[in-house]
Parts: sequence; C-alpha cells; structure tokens
Amino acid sequence: MIIASVREVTDVVLPCLNEAAALPWVLSRLPAGFRAIVADNGSTDGSPEIAAAHGATVVAAAPRGFGAAAHAGLCAATADVVCFMDADGSFDPRQLPRVAGPVAAGERDLVLGRRRPTARGAWPVHGRAGNALVAWRLRRTAGIPVHDLGPMRAARREALLALGLTDRRFGYPLEMMVRAGAAGWRIAEVDVDYAPRAEGGRSKVTGSVRGTLRAVRDMSRVLAS
Repeated sequence: MIIASVREVTDVVLPCLNEAAALPWVLSRLPAGFRAIVADNGSTDGSPEIAAAHGATVVAAAPRGFGAAAHAGLCAATADVVCFMDADGSFDPRQLPRVAGPVAAGERDLVLGRRRPTARGAWPVHGRAGNALVAWRLRRTAGIPVHDLGPMRAARREALLALGLTDRRFGYPLEMMVRAGAAGWRIAEVDVDYAPRAEGGRSKVTGSVRGTLRAVRDMSRVLAS
C-alpha cells in the first residue's frame, strides 16, 4: 500500500446534497493542511449553512448532478493537489493523506481509495456488484488496473482541469479515470475504510438498486463513448 506524507495545503472537494447530519463530523476530522470545499447541489436541509459554520468554503453547484457538484468544487479549488470525497460520513477524512500523499510527493498522478467496508451493510451487494462490473470493464477496455472507482481520490488541480471533463452526472468519476489513463497518468489504489453513512441514511448511488442502476448507466455511457 502506497502512503506518503503531505506537506502542502490540499483542497478537499465534498459534493453535497442534503448532508446536514454528516457534515459536522466530516469537517471536524479534516487533517491539518486540508481545506474543505463543500459544493452544494441544491440542499434543502441547511447543509450550506452548517458547512460554512464549520469553516468550509461553500460553492453552489448547478445543474443537479454529482459531476456538476464535483466539477464546481474543482473549479473553486486553488491548491495544487485536490482531493474528492463523499460528504456523507462513509469515509474518514483522517485517511485523506493516504490518497493525497503519493500525488503530493510526485509518485503518482491519480490515487484512488479502494473501499474496505468496516461494518456489515456499509456497502450493499447491489452497490458492490455495480462497482465491480464497471471496474472490470475499465480494466478490460482501458487497461487501467483498478478494482474500485474510488470516491475518495486525489490528483493535481491543473492536470485535472486539462482533462476537459464534460460529464455532469454519475459518469464524472469514471470519465476522470478513462481520460487520465488515456493521457498516460500513473494511477494507483490505496486501501481506505468504508463505513455506513451518517445516521443510517442511504447513499444516492449505492443506497438503492435504482441509484446503482442509474450510476451504472451513466458510467456505461462514458465507456461507450
């Protein structure tokens, strides 16, 4: 497993849609040197106000879609190294140096956190199956040796912007990997913990069969193109 130290400021993009329950815990656990950018995608539960009260930079992201939020956060970032992480409490922010370290050290260009569930139910069977299918297709069609699409990830901001990512839905993370692989980026995985999201809520992607199928559809469109 690749782990390197982080000595520079790193921005952390947190795509957000109604994550009021999780944000205080997530933002309170950011390591020193990691700055939160909460990209709010139309929350109605007070998430933007909670994020701002906990010291995060908040940016509005439209239209509705995971990729729209992630890209809005990327565009708002100013640090050389940028991380992405779900805002629902399923990842421990204290493990961000695992993905950011190899990028900051110049050892890798894109590092993905390979999810390792810490509790039963953290990653439903349908979510794992959809992820495994897309990862298999990614290895087979693009030659990128990964086993997880890794919602916790890190890369350099300017390089990410230069990829010209266009997907604004659930295909955004996969498009990033496909374009990075085509550009010859050094891509690696590191293990990260994956826990049930805050207060038993459901993930927008893996929390339901419908959400998983929608994500697989968006990602399949990216692979097909």
